[in-house]
Amino acid sequence: MKVRTEHIKESVREYSFVEPAGSFPILQEMESAGECSFTGPVQVAFKACREMDHYRVEGELAVPVQLTCSRCLCCFSKSVASRFTIFFREGVAAQEDDDELELAEQDLISTSFSGDEIDLMPEIAEQVALEIPVKPLCSDTCKGLCPACGADLNRDGCSCTVEQKPTKFAVLKDFKVRS
Repeated sequence: MKVRTEHIKESVREYSFVEPAGSFPILQEMESAGECSFTGPVQVAFKACREMDHYRVEGELAVPVQLTCSRCLCCFSKSVASRFTIFFREGVAAQEDDDELELAEQDLISTSFSGDEIDLMPEIAEQVALEIPVKPLCSDTCKGLCPACGADLNRDGCSCTVEQKPTKFAVLKDFKVRS
């Protein structure tokens, strides 16, 4: 999705688009690596406006994904949603100084563009990728798998007894301080 800067110089413009997840190279890589599976298109709605020396894009996105729980290894579906604000500056080159530079919050959410169009596709893909959990859980109360027999503890109980091996600190269990 590209936005022509001449359309947003004078007033705030609203946009929306629906794009298949396969249109984003970053999201394709995530699917190829087995991190997740996108089960629907990326839906984006945003407003764009010009502010002094930059363009502000604020919006929200949503995409349905299928993930694998990191505790019980079951597949589950989830809708990933995000609100975002990105500042676009025309032709700003990165500084190559070795000195330390303190960044403001606005610097962390800004990027540059050249020409008369702002390409939002890389930033939208980045927003989606940031919302995919590194260790997805099917629920906060997921019990996971039994370490001995591998049974899904959410569905079945197991009769395994988990032996607690004595640790090096077990000798301190009966330690009493005398005063």
